[in-house]
Amino acid sequence: MKEIKKKKGKRRWTRDDTDLTLISLPTFIWFVLFSYLPMFGIIIAFKDYKLSPGHGFIYNLLHSDWVGWSNFTYFFKSNAFWMLLRNTIVYNLVFIALGAAVAVGFALMLSNLRNKLASKAYQTMMFFPYFMSWVVISYIVYAVLTPEKGYLNNIIVALGGTKIMWYQEPKYWPFILTFLRIWKGMGYGMVIYLATITGIDPSLYEAAVMDGATKWQSFIYITLPLLKPAIISTLTLGFIYTFKVFDLVYVMTGGGPGTSTEMLSTLAYRYSFSEYNFSKGAAVANILFVLLMLVGVFYIKMVMNEDKEEDAV
Repeated sequence: MKEIKKKKGKRRWTRDDTDLTLISLPTFIWFVLFSYLPMFGIIIAFKDYKLSPGHGFIYNLLHSDWVGWSNFTYFFKSNAFWMLLRNTIVYNLVFIALGAAVAVGFALMLSNLRNKLASKAYQTMMFFPYFMSWVVISYIVYAVLTPEKGYLNNIIVALGGTKIMWYQEPKYWPFILTFLRIWKGMGYGMVIYLATITGIDPSLYEAAVMDGATKWQSFIYITLPLLKPAIISTLTLGFIYTFKVFDLVYVMTGGGPGTSTEMLSTLAYRYSFSEYNFSKGAAVANILFVLLMLVGVFYIKMVMNEDKEEDAV
């Protein structure tokens, strides 16, 4: 028996292993160079990093003074901390919650369309904004909202109103950013939810109709429970992606007007590349990393609990 177990435990290196290793090698090198080596820069947050003329990054890093947690405490004690944390969390929760609700709603409507050609046309039109750059979208928004010759102000003036200084009024931008984020991303979520709905067994709905269930009841008791895994995955991954959102805010408002749309990601950029205070920028980025890590842990635990429930069933 021991000899059999030993033979089973041995495994020879085969040509398939060599091929798979060579195939995965470029990806491994890419991750090491661009994902793991840059993590060495985390220690910048614990130093007073200064640029020395004629010297490279490693020299500057090694010869900068250690300051411990002072970059973090400076940020925590500042008046902007709670405002930035609130903006980052609230904006992202609104982006994700409304984005998911809109995507599920459109997926339901398209799944009930009998005309397949119309369904494909609507899917294409809704998915198209996802491929547009935020820079392109920002120019379109500027053409609509610019105070002097913006299309929206022209319409307001034609109707007898007065021009609105959109880029100087903080109260409008939470709604504008939310609309733009949902408009751009709803096509991606809609396709995922539509594929899940399409895969639901039609006999479940037929049985529900025979039992006298309404459309709303069928959605609540059949569609929604079966959509739950897809919703959890897209919400969590969307939260991780959206939490570090930078391009939307930076190209639209730059964090303004004032600090009404400032977030942790834009603050880290401003500290690092506008004020050239790389240490404080790294500290803010590390705080953002910890928040994302907590979300990732929550997602992993949720997936593990679902797997346990499925195994129990």
